[in-house]
Amino acid sequence: MGRSLNDYIIIIPAVLLALTFHEAAHGYVAYLLGDRTAKACGRLTLNPLAHLDILGTLCMIVAGVGWAKPVPVDPRNFKHPRWGMALTALAGPCANVLLALILMVAAIPMDMANNTFLGALAQFFYITAILNTGLAVFNLLPVPPLDGSKLLIPFLPGRILQWVGRYEGYIRFALLALIFLGAMDGVIGSAQNYVFDVIWRISVGLYRTLGIVA
Repeated sequence: MGRSLNDYIIIIPAVLLALTFHEAAHGYVAYLLGDRTAKACGRLTLNPLAHLDILGTLCMIVAGVGWAKPVPVDPRNFKHPRWGMALTALAGPCANVLLALILMVAAIPMDMANNTFLGALAQFFYITAILNTGLAVFNLLPVPPLDGSKLLIPFLPGRILQWVGRYEGYIRFALLALIFLGAMDGVIGSAQNYVFDVIWRISVGLYRTLGIVA
């Protein structure tokens, strides 16, 4: 069943928020680790226009998984280049999971308020949290050019990293094909549901501890 205009009115800002936090987190952690490249390129910002990749954004809107314009990073500026790249890569998915948790914690009391406006805002927060968990899970796949592949950098020998770099363009094309064919929906969907369920349980558990929900 196709999406309505109202669906896209909610999904598009949710996607922009998820992608923006993801990329800004990459740039900020790189900056903290000593690399000012992202800052010099104007990428330490929550302005979505600074981060958007047209194709990646469309994939996010249509398929629920996608990417933004990669934050420029110069690993030579890190004290430990391999670990610096890995931590910078991890920052994006972590920011999405943290944002999803914050949104869920905010949405639960709004949903209970019996107020039309707050109920609509809670629905937006729920959808945005789901998209954030999907973006985090997708980017943690150990496939170039996704963040998960960079988490392996400290552990892989140089010759393998060179081979991956040489064929990254072909791997990227294969990844796109798999996304549009729906071949990855099962794996990503299952992992996304698991992460979202954990976030939901933490959020509800917080309010149960406070005695707000039964």
